[in-house]
Amino acid sequence: MRKIIGGIFQSLDGVMQAPGGPPEDPTGGFELGGWSATFWDGTMGTAMGGLFSNPFDLLLGRKTYEIFAAHWPFVGPEDPIGPAFTKAAKYVVTHGSEPFEWQNSHRLADIAAVAEVKQSEGPDILVQGSTTLYPQLLAAGLIDRLFIMTFPLVLGKGKRLFGTGTPSGALKLTSHEVSSTGVIIATYEPAGSVPIGTFELAEPSPAEIKRRERMKRED
Repeated sequence: MRKIIGGIFQSLDGVMQAPGGPPEDPTGGFELGGWSATFWDGTMGTAMGGLFSNPFDLLLGRKTYEIFAAHWPFVGPEDPIGPAFTKAAKYVVTHGSEPFEWQNSHRLADIAAVAEVKQSEGPDILVQGSTTLYPQLLAAGLIDRLFIMTFPLVLGKGKRLFGTGTPSGALKLTSHEVSSTGVIIATYEPAGSVPIGTFELAEPSPAEIKRRERMKRED
């Protein structure tokens, strides 16, 4: 069985939208496209190289696929990512029927079809961009690892990693480092349900009892 690994660029407030350039995704009036470009250093390059060091396939939403298909086939052989992305199988989750011109591209109708691909033989599958896929993949228990680069920026609005419909769950930090530009590079794996504890007193104070009653009324 293959692993599904999410490769994510996000701001401190969790926005993933259009990290690569202003025209990448202006959906919703987003005007800060290109916010990741000035932060890159050798540490980040090495970390990304590790992500792509083994054979991989790609899992993409339709909009991210269109962004990639308009860029990576045209970068030239001097950029190793372009040929690697072209060679990889690209699984695109979409209800549309538009033909795919980028070679090795395959249409998937839904998350159930993603689960079937995950069960098949082949290399690990990397998710790039594709914010709409994460809540569904997490809900279905299909994510094995999250590789997250968190940039020291607050963008205020835009498409987020943990968007509407994301289920609750704990994560285990398996590695971390910080770039010279302040980007936190961290890898997480699912770790079951959210552990619940408490700092409350063994016997609640009269003030606490009143507070709880007030909270019930406010609900």
